[in-house]
Amino acid sequence: MSTLTQTNANPSTGPSAAPLLRDATEADLPAIQAIYANHVLHGVASFEETPPSVDDLRGRLASVLSHGLPYMVAEVDGKIAGYCYATPYRPRAAYRNTIEDSIYMDDAFRGRGIGRVLLEALIARCETGPWRQMVAVIADGGSGGSLSLHRALGFELVGTLKAVGFKHGRWLDTTLMQRTLGVGDGASPDERPA
Repeated sequence: MSTLTQTNANPSTGPSAAPLLRDATEADLPAIQAIYANHVLHGVASFEETPPSVDDLRGRLASVLSHGLPYMVAEVDGKIAGYCYATPYRPRAAYRNTIEDSIYMDDAFRGRGIGRVLLEALIARCETGPWRQMVAVIADGGSGGSLSLHRALGFELVGTLKAVGFKHGRWLDTTLMQRTLGVGDGASPDERPA
């Protein structure tokens, strides 16, 4: 599920250097797990209800990488501020050129534009591969800023699935957005632009 929402705020965290974007490693998984666990337990960006363990996330990282897709972190002053990755949109073969993005931020780094930097980098990396469409599945109308972020980076609203999730005592919609990667459907999947 695509998301840009935040976790626990830390008002003492002041401005700092630009984020360092890099590929995620297994050493990052405890920080990634802490960010994600907070979203699972307190937010609606993820429809999971029990936070996965670091070991679970190790398997998810390996799965993303096995598809040749990027999994990146933004590091600020030595701390993981957020992370993003892409996954296959659906497992059936005909969907092989469509991927889904996911972004999760630590609230201590909210409002610094790091989510935008992460998503821009993810899009750029995915455009170098065979993928032609990127889908964002945004929970709860993107109340955490995800909807406006995706719109700013070229995603178009393609639909809303009403009341498809139930979490924290309420029904949740998911908003579907889509963005063309590279030449999109302007050529067959086997044709690579020159």
